Amino acid sequence: EKKKEKMKYIILIFFINLLPQYDGKSLVRDDNNPKTFEDIKNEIAGYTDIAKAIIDLAVHGKAQNRSYERLAVFTDTIGPRLSGSKNLDAAIKYMFSALQEDGLENVHLEPVKVPHWERGEEFAMMLEPRNHSIAILGLGSSVATPPEGITAEVIVVASFDELHKRAQEAKGKIVVYNEPFISYGETVRYRSQGAVEAAKVGAVASLIRSIASFSIHSPHTGWQNYQPDVPRIPTACISVEDAEMMSRMSFRGTKIIVHLKMGAKTYPDSPSFNTVAEIVGSKYPQQIVLVSGHLDSWDVGQGAMDDGGGAFISWEALSLIKDLG
Repeated sequence: EKKKEKMKYIILIFFINLLPQYDGKSLVRDDNNPKTFEDIKNEIAGYTDIAKAIIDLAVHGKAQNRSYERLAVFTDTIGPRLSGSKNLDAAIKYMFSALQEDGLENVHLEPVKVPHWERGEEFAMMLEPRNHSIAILGLGSSVATPPEGITAEVIVVASFDELHKRAQEAKGKIVVYNEPFISYGETVRYRSQGAVEAAKVGAVASLIRSIASFSIHSPHTGWQNYQPDVPRIPTACISVEDAEMMSRMSFRGTKIIVHLKMGAKTYPDSPSFNTVAEIVGSKYPQQIVLVSGHLDSWDVGQGAMDDGGGAFISWEALSLIKDLG
């Protein structure tokens, strides 16, 4: 019942947001058949019985927990699925067979090239003011350090603005970003752009506070981007705790020295596949509604949430419609 009420609230909010924007005006600019807000609302309401049947099958019927169980078997069996890896190849073969066995239509593979990056061995150690092992996870597409690693003084900043104001101090140092977590959408730019901004002011590496509200000495990984005209420097995420600790030390004026070693490698893009299944529409077979997720995942977990869940919910959407005929 709580889930149903939540769904009602979501739909209500959707309509409330649309109402002041359209207020009865045409939503589809078609002179032959203009649709108003009321037309669209009534059309959606006409699918109430179908929506209820889908929800009942998923929540109370034979499909109850099905997607979860499918995902559990998949992640337990295949494990991490880094782009370009053999595990991703195995995952694609697994899904191809599973979609066929589920009786879906037009199950096929579409060739595509995907990035191929490998983490390698990596570690970081604070040498001054004391020895302290820093938990790190290199970011996707990061370059490696030299084989002997990088040993440098740290400069801690809380924002790109602060980094730019202290640009002269950052040259030859490791930039540690201790950016406050506001939201994933807003804060993730420090992970994706942190290395580039640090390199612009002459830093030799960057360490980014994990994009999370808290951690338990557990850094997060993710993708980052270089720019063609900016030197490529090694970059990794560190735990919230270590970022906060170095920030406190820096505020007191304590000199911080860190040794960083990363063995990451980037290879040419690898051949891979998009895995596709369909239910051809009975009334509008030429029209397409696309639902998708990505099968690849990072190498440091099973990828159940990112994005196994998205991929398997997409599969389940087709299964539910198929089961209802």
